[in-house]
Amino acid sequence: MTVHLDDARLTHLLAQGTGEILKGVRNVGVLRGRNLGDAGDDLAQNWIARVLEQHRPDDGFLSEEMADNPERLDKDRVWIIDPLDGTKEFATGRQDWAVHIALVEKGTPTHAAVGLPDLGVVFSSAESRMVTGPYAKKIAISHNRPPEVALHIAEQLGYETAAIGSAGAKAMHVLLGDYDAYIHAGGQYEWDSAAPVGVAQAAGLHCSRLDGTPLTYNNKDTYLPDILICRPELAEEILSMAAAFHGEHGRY
Repeated sequence: MTVHLDDARLTHLLAQGTGEILKGVRNVGVLRGRNLGDAGDDLAQNWIARVLEQHRPDDGFLSEEMADNPERLDKDRVWIIDPLDGTKEFATGRQDWAVHIALVEKGTPTHAAVGLPDLGVVFSSAESRMVTGPYAKKIAISHNRPPEVALHIAEQLGYETAAIGSAGAKAMHVLLGDYDAYIHAGGQYEWDSAAPVGVAQAAGLHCSRLDGTPLTYNNKDTYLPDILICRPELAEEILSMAAAFHGEHGRY
């Protein structure tokens, strides 16, 4: 008999278990570089799919590591997964990689977990709360594609920018108060942000597109061009600066 796990517990266990699998694969030390990253992706995806097949067989599924099944579009409940966000960081021994697990219901993440396995922590939408207090005066950005709009906003605010790998790591460091905002433009997919947004929103952070529109998930087109996650009291000012930048340059 399969033990029943509620959605919050299952989400947390999926993130925790995937992190343990990935650390185990890496810590053995027999694979390196791209082979290590590919093995981590494959093993983590396989384990998550088997768990959901056993515990949530009627739900939809969208993952970076498997072909899209359009049947998910007819489901009210869809799991949006990135088993290993930051494959390059994982494969090169960095700590800024993450596990993303989100249950999306009617377009909105209702249960989410982001695991940062090298830090030994899983952030859950059921438990996490943002850190308040003095501003860090830093904005987290991509080190692969630092967006011009983020550099412009940081300059206007008198903030520093810091390049971090995984989108989940960036968002969780905003939650922890290490950064005041995470700004991205230049393209992502739903699995890059569903779990981080689910946790960040539940923790009290502002999450939206750079034009201020809400983020929705389980769309036919899974591409998401840009995102803002920030302390709520900074949202209006950052969005205004983003709009001015877009008006002047025609892009973010």
